[in-house]
Amino acid sequence: MTTAEHPLPAQPNAGAARKAEGFATPKQDKKPQCARMLPRRVLPIIFLPGIMGSNLRMSAERQKELKQKDNIAWRPDGLGASNIKKNAKSPPDERQLRLDPLQTTVDIYDPTGPSDVSGDKRHSNVELGENFNSPMLASDPLTMPNPRSRVQKARERGWGEVFFKSYGVLLQHLESRLNNTFFQGKMRPEWRDVIGVNPQAWNADTKLPQQAMTEDEFKKVATGCWFPVYAFGYNWLQSNGESAKLIAKRINKVIDELNGAGYECHQVIVVTHSMGGLVGRALVHPKIGNLQDKVLGIVHGVMPAIGAPAAYKRMRAGFEDPGLMHVTPSVLEASVVAKVLGNFGDEVTAVLANAPGGLELLPSEAYGNGWLRVRHNGHDLEAWPKQQDPYKEIYKVRGKWYALFREDWINPSSYSEKKGGGTFKRTCEYLDMAQNFHRQIAGIYHPNSYAHYGADPRQQSFGEVVWDIRNCANPTGWQNWPIVNDTRQGQLDFTLWDPDGVNNIGTLPFDELAPSPVYATLLPPSAPGDQTVPARSADDQLHSRVFRGVFRQTGYEHQSSYKDSRAIASTLYSILRIAQKATWKC
Repeated sequence: MTTAEHPLPAQPNAGAARKAEGFATPKQDKKPQCARMLPRRVLPIIFLPGIMGSNLRMSAERQKELKQKDNIAWRPDGLGASNIKKNAKSPPDERQLRLDPLQTTVDIYDPTGPSDVSGDKRHSNVELGENFNSPMLASDPLTMPNPRSRVQKARERGWGEVFFKSYGVLLQHLESRLNNTFFQGKMRPEWRDVIGVNPQAWNADTKLPQQAMTEDEFKKVATGCWFPVYAFGYNWLQSNGESAKLIAKRINKVIDELNGAGYECHQVIVVTHSMGGLVGRALVHPKIGNLQDKVLGIVHGVMPAIGAPAAYKRMRAGFEDPGLMHVTPSVLEASVVAKVLGNFGDEVTAVLANAPGGLELLPSEAYGNGWLRVRHNGHDLEAWPKQQDPYKEIYKVRGKWYALFREDWINPSSYSEKKGGGTFKRTCEYLDMAQNFHRQIAGIYHPNSYAHYGADPRQQSFGEVVWDIRNCANPTGWQNWPIVNDTRQGQLDFTLWDPDGVNNIGTLPFDELAPSPVYATLLPPSAPGDQTVPARSADDQLHSRVFRGVFRQTGYEHQSSYKDSRAIASTLYSILRIAQKATWKC
C-alpha cells in the first residue's frame, strides 16, 4: 500500500481545463503522482473590501509632483514602523494630493511588469499560512515550464490588491474550506463548526429563522463544484457607483475566461465588507452595474446600509485610535490606518471632502431625522435633520460651527480647481452625487442576500453626533458663535459675540478677571454597533424584508470583523445557502 504520493496541482488551463500534467522524477522515486481533477462546475466567490481596504497607486504626474520614489498612494500592509511615523506626520496638503481620486487607481498585480512596481515584490503582502491547503492554489512542480508558486496564483486572483493583514485570514479560510469538503465520501471534520449547527449559535435573528444545514444538503451543494476565491480592489475614493461598473467588467471577464477554459460558469457569489456592500448593491442595480443576473447572491458584512454618523465625526475630529483603548494585533492594524488617514479633522477632511466615495458613507435620507444634536445642560437646543434632508440641512451648511465642513480644511494644498484642487462648490457637487447614489440604491438588495454585523453595546458607535456646550450659563445666540480655537479632535472654543455688544463675554470693561472659556465638545459614542457602524444603520437590512438571513452579532470591532469565528461561520453558511440556488446544465 502506498503511503506517500506526489500531489499534482489542479490546472485550470485555457482550452484544457480538465487536463492533468505530470513531471519527471528519478527512477528510485516510486511514489505515484496524484492529480485531482477539477469539477466542471465553477461558482466563483468575489470578495469586495471596505473603505481603505484596497491598495491604490498614483499617477506618474502626481508621483513626480510629490517627489516620491515609488507610485504607492495607499498600501496599509506596507506600513512598517518607519512608514507609519512618516505617513502619520504627513500634513493635510500632502494627504490631499496623495489620496486624490482623480490621480489614483487600484494597484493590480501584473507579473509582466517590474517586480517592485506591479509584480511579486510589490504584492509581497500575500503570505499563505503553512497549513493553507487548496488544490487550486498549489505550487507547480519546478520541472514544469514557467512554474508558478501558490502565492503567485493567489496574487493572480487579486489577493494582493487588498489589505491582506485584515482580509488574508478570510480569503485563505474560504478558499481552503470551500474546496476541501468531502474525502472518500465523508465530510471533512473541520466542517462540523458549520454543518449541523443551529445558526442561532452565530446570532441569527429570529425574525428570519434559519435551519441548520444538513450533511446531505452540503454534499449536494459541494459535490462536483469548484469555488475559486477572488479579491477585487476598487478605488474607494471614487464613487461606489463607478467602482461597481468596473467590478462588473472584471466579473464578466472571470466568467467568460472560465467558460472559455471548458468549465460551466454562469454566476458568482459576492462577499463584502463595509463600504464594499454599497459597491455590491450598485453592482446589481440595473442602471449601474447591471449584473443582477450574474450574481447568484451576496453576503454583506458590517455594511453601513444607510450611512454612518461616524463619517461626520471623523471629518470634524479625526479617526478614533482604537490602539489607545485595547492592544491586540487586530486593533493595532486599525490603529495604523487611523494614524495614517488622520487622527485630526483637518487631515481627514482634506481627503474625504474631495472623495465622492467617502462622502457616500455619510448618513443618507433613509437614516432619518435628529442624529446631529447641540446640547446644553442635558437638554437639546437643536437637532438635525428636521426634514430628512441631511445634505441641505447639515452637509451644505456654511458659516456655522456645527456644519460638516470647515471650508479652510477642504483644499490645504491650495491647488487650483483646474488641476483638481478642492473647493466648497466642488464638494457640494460631490454631495449631490452622493445623494443621487443613495437614492438609487435605497432599498436595492439582491433577493438572495445574507448579512452579519455588530449590534454590540460594548462596541459603542456613533448612532448620533452630539455637541455639548459647556461652561456657559446662557447660550443665547449659540448658532452664530465664532470659533476661536479648534483642537481638530472634537473641542471648539468660542468668543461669544453679538452685534449689539451686550453679551460679548471677555470684552466687558469692568471685568478684572478673564472669563472662563466657553466651549463645545463632541460626546463619545453611545449606540450599539461595532465602533464604526451603528446597529441603527445595519438594521436596515433586517427591516428591508428582502434578506434571507441576518446575523446580529457581538464581540468584534468593525475592521476586524472577518477574523471573528462567528462572522466567518455565518459567512460560510450563507455562501452555501446561496449556492443551493444555483442551476447547472451538466
